[in-house]
Amino acid sequence: MTYALITGASKGIGKAIALELAKRGHHILIIARDADQLAATAKEIKEAYKVDCQFLQLDLSTTDAPDKVLAWCAENKFDVNILVNNAGYGVSGSFLNYDMKAYQNMMQVNMSTPLALILKFVPVLKQHPKAYILNIASSAAYQAVPGLAIYAASKSFVLSMSRGIRYELRDTPISVTVVNPGATDTNFANRADIKSAKAIRAAEKLNMKAEVVAKMAVDGMYAGKAEVVTGLINKIGAFLTVILPKSILEKGAGSLYGV
Repeated sequence: MTYALITGASKGIGKAIALELAKRGHHILIIARDADQLAATAKEIKEAYKVDCQFLQLDLSTTDAPDKVLAWCAENKFDVNILVNNAGYGVSGSFLNYDMKAYQNMMQVNMSTPLALILKFVPVLKQHPKAYILNIASSAAYQAVPGLAIYAASKSFVLSMSRGIRYELRDTPISVTVVNPGATDTNFANRADIKSAKAIRAAEKLNMKAEVVAKMAVDGMYAGKAEVVTGLINKIGAFLTVILPKSILEKGAGSLYGV
């Protein structure tokens, strides 16, 4: 029996991906910090789709989290053939508003933990005729974003890493896909403490449903796509980052986020 392992899956895009994969008959492993939300999500998945769903309450900002995930799977004989690195968050405003500890925690969740999980699970994934790594980055990965500077940089890392390791794994059974969502109807803005009314209004106009993003992500993963940008507006935005001067893009983003 094989499982899809999804981090940050108690709510938002991660939960929607877990539900989408369960709908397609996959057994599910979900990991996040909130045990109550995880238990509720696991119950929902089991009842709705009649698949197994197990959960692990874990803070993914700790450096030993990837070892704990691997040990949990090994001890329970959970055979993983899909790894979804979804967990991530941002902090907004001037980069001077936060200390290094705050950034280290965010970079651990957004960058180091996904990389460590990939390194640890590639030997497991290689044992399958076909396996998948699905990494969730952001439309912010395509440019510098004043007001979300370190978050955007962390997602640029995820995008570049994903494409690089995809090429390196091209002769293995493992397909790597990176998804770059834009504004999505999740708790991101609250978690990032975005105070700019202009940014909030823009997000509300462009918000996509997490379920729609999840379906696009899973479809893209199974199609073997290298990269998925969700929604027409986000595709146009990604294209503009190629043709417009960086200074114009940065000024526009800075104005949006009030810095």
